[in-house]
Amino acid sequence: MSDGFDSNPFADPEAVNPFSDPSVQQARGGGQRQAGLDDYNPFAEDNQTRPAAGEEKAGLLSDQAGQPTIPPPQSSPAIMQPSSDAPPPYTQSSAQRIDTSELERRQQELEKKAEELARKEQEMKNMQFQDRQNNWPPLPGWFPVGPCFYQDFSVDIPLEFQRTVKIIYYIWMFYAFTLFLNFMGSMAYFIVDSNGGPTFGLSILWFILFTPCSFICWYRPVYKAFRSDSSFNFFVFFFIFFFQFCVCVLMCLGITDFSVGIIGGLRVVGQNVVVGLIMILVGIFFGALATLMLVLLCKVHRIYRSTGASFAKAQQEFATGVMKNEAVQQGVSNAASSAAQGAVRGAASQYGTGGKY
Repeated sequence: MSDGFDSNPFADPEAVNPFSDPSVQQARGGGQRQAGLDDYNPFAEDNQTRPAAGEEKAGLLSDQAGQPTIPPPQSSPAIMQPSSDAPPPYTQSSAQRIDTSELERRQQELEKKAEELARKEQEMKNMQFQDRQNNWPPLPGWFPVGPCFYQDFSVDIPLEFQRTVKIIYYIWMFYAFTLFLNFMGSMAYFIVDSNGGPTFGLSILWFILFTPCSFICWYRPVYKAFRSDSSFNFFVFFFIFFFQFCVCVLMCLGITDFSVGIIGGLRVVGQNVVVGLIMILVGIFFGALATLMLVLLCKVHRIYRSTGASFAKAQQEFATGVMKNEAVQQGVSNAASSAAQGAVRGAASQYGTGGKY
């Protein structure tokens, strides 16, 4: 019994070797494996996969063993079948017509909104001009005279012109200060020389008269011109401001007793050096003021020309402003009624003297 289990079954030379089977030999050699994506050769004939190295070796062994080889499976590319449903017809003209009508409708709505906003803005501006209270000059509450004008650069003046209008306002303040210096220099000149009496008297008149008149006659017109883009106010400013420039040139020179100036100060230096220097300093102030006025006049004129204003527009604004004046309207209505009554009386008198018609 034990001898039977201890014996080697492969020791018998006539026993069959299980590894000599051709299929086992083929499996030991690597066998055939399914072709993968890496073995696909798109440039090969009939799009067949390239046999791998193991498959070539297994083919050789099977040929040698006399067994038929199994060909790899043929792969065919997927083909999408065209759809039989045709797309809906498309006309470019109809689509464009729809888009254009939509754009036109939106544009009309925007134009209506813009007109409405402009109308409301104008109404608010008119209400603001009517309801606001004067704030210039800034006088205390106990003062018997109240402010006479309303001035607010951030409210009235457009943003791009605020700096220019402020510079004009500062020039007016500098002009008032120079007139005061002219009064002081004329008083010193009159103290040193009795011939300076007319100059001193005129300096008082110029300070009292020119300070408020310059504010009303050329500063307020240019303020209103920039506020409402008024050609008429621009023309008023140009005319009066140029005249003011010429007056400053005369005051700078000091040729006559019109004011103290450089030439008058040079004459007085021999009598009193301090007074003469004060008079020359006043003349220099008037010269600097005239230079600033000339530069500012050119700048405002350049802005005026860029806005498209003209003399015809100024005439139209003047005529419109005159007709809107209540006094003018009352006068015109009285004249028209008087003319109508005269015509009726004339016709009645003619009817009474001439007999029947």
